[in-house]
Amino acid sequence: RGTPIAAQTAANAIRTVVDQGMQRAEVMIKGPGLGRDAALRAIRRSDILLNFVWDVTPMAHNGCKRLYYGRFIPSPLMKGQANKIGIAIRRALGEIEGTCITRAKSDKIPHEYSTIVGIQESVHEILMNLKEIVLRSNLYGTHDASICVKGPRYVTAQDIILPLSVKIIDNTQHIASLTEPIDFCIELQIERNRGYRIKTPNNFQDGSYPIDTVFIPVRNVNHSIHSYGNGNEKQEILFLEIWTNGSLTPKEALQEASQSLVDLFIPFLHVKEKNLHLENNQGRFTLPLLTFFTFHDRLTKLRKNKKEIALKSIFIDQLEFTPRIYNCLKRSNIHTLLDLLNNSQEDLMKMEHFRIED
Repeated sequence: RGTPIAAQTAANAIRTVVDQGMQRAEVMIKGPGLGRDAALRAIRRSDILLNFVWDVTPMAHNGCKRLYYGRFIPSPLMKGQANKIGIAIRRALGEIEGTCITRAKSDKIPHEYSTIVGIQESVHEILMNLKEIVLRSNLYGTHDASICVKGPRYVTAQDIILPLSVKIIDNTQHIASLTEPIDFCIELQIERNRGYRIKTPNNFQDGSYPIDTVFIPVRNVNHSIHSYGNGNEKQEILFLEIWTNGSLTPKEALQEASQSLVDLFIPFLHVKEKNLHLENNQGRFTLPLLTFFTFHDRLTKLRKNKKEIALKSIFIDQLEFTPRIYNCLKRSNIHTLLDLLNNSQEDLMKMEHFRIED
């Protein structure tokens, strides 16, 4: 933990493994202390090649015990690579899906800003508490949950009755305080999605109230770049810090974001430049297969001209599908537009992870 001791200890350890003939190493940092950077510098001064430096030191963020923190340090990188990786990962982390409570319903609630006898919090405060509940699930679509308890007592997240595949991260999260022997029953709606959703004034139904929702499980991302070396041998270190709400660990979030980037670039690995000659009333024209077009805008026309166009030469890589839909189709051996048109809606719904919204 002290700077000189940490540097000397690390230098001795790395010297030992070099003497034993090892040429590559992975470093995991587990604890805090002033000697962290000194230890890393001592390791890098040796002749050993570092494949990866992974910092898993727990760190509180804004005093919230439910935020998970992770720091990842890929090194060495060529000049310019750290910035490319940092920007791409930040964007991909913001697109990760999450599960949240999106709506609450109770027959005893006249309006959102009302108060109920026997409940310390207002309806608005209860909705805000429900908004903060962190859930972990791989379910797609909308699902139901509920709370039904009798006071006097504190109502917490552990009182929510959920589908079997949905897990509450922190059962102690507060929802309401019942000060009298009353029944407290609320129906909840749970949804998995990405991004965020702001409730609209016209979205209120009978006794049902939408909740402002932030689906993104990653709450904060920082990345910084540090250079070392001289001249043409200059290299970079990327420090990537990730805070999550607990529904995913930082490591899981990084893995999911990385996989989404891989899926995004897979079509470019199979690009084949080829011209397809099509016949129509005006004569012959050429459609480059590298042209991307919107599937829904052309679907009706393509069905009518199915015999005229060589649909089997149009690959699903060219359609503007999300990475998840693209992977679902690929796993079901659907590679061309002809394959896709030969499947009914019922056939598509039988695919794993394929939703009605798709």
